Amino acid sequence: MSAAEGKIAALGLKLPQVVPPLATYQPAVRSGAYVYTSGQLPMVDGALPVTGKVGAEVGAEQAKELAATCALNALAAVKSVVGDLDKIQRVVKVVGFVASAPDFTGQPGVLNGASELLGEILGDKGVHARSAVGVAVLPLDAPVEVEIQVEIAE
Repeated sequence: MSAAEGKIAALGLKLPQVVPPLATYQPAVRSGAYVYTSGQLPMVDGALPVTGKVGAEVGAEQAKELAATCALNALAAVKSVVGDLDKIQRVVKVVGFVASAPDFTGQPGVLNGASELLGEILGDKGVHARSAVGVAVLPLDAPVEVEIQVEIAE
């Protein structure tokens, strides 16, 4: 077990299987020293635990937890390409999309779920640049979607 996976286990979590693509794309691709993930939904055992808009059907705290699930799914996608999460030299960028009720403006707080989890698992290597974007709707009516870009050490 890698050190990163040990930290995941210490948090009471488990690195999931890679979420199968919903359309024609790969969950993650490598280009040079970087791995880019596709947007990861908060799938748990092949299903969304909740659907709807944040600020309406889904509360901000629940959405923050869902963003952490998205980040965990993104790490699984990275591992599927590089084989070992300890090869991550740095999380460079996190982009998060929040399906938002018209008056919801707490997207950065929701995305803190992903950012905080990456920091807990990877320490300083998990510190990253980030964008948090409110959108009208996401695939499958998911409340949150997260993609990451990581630099890999060889």
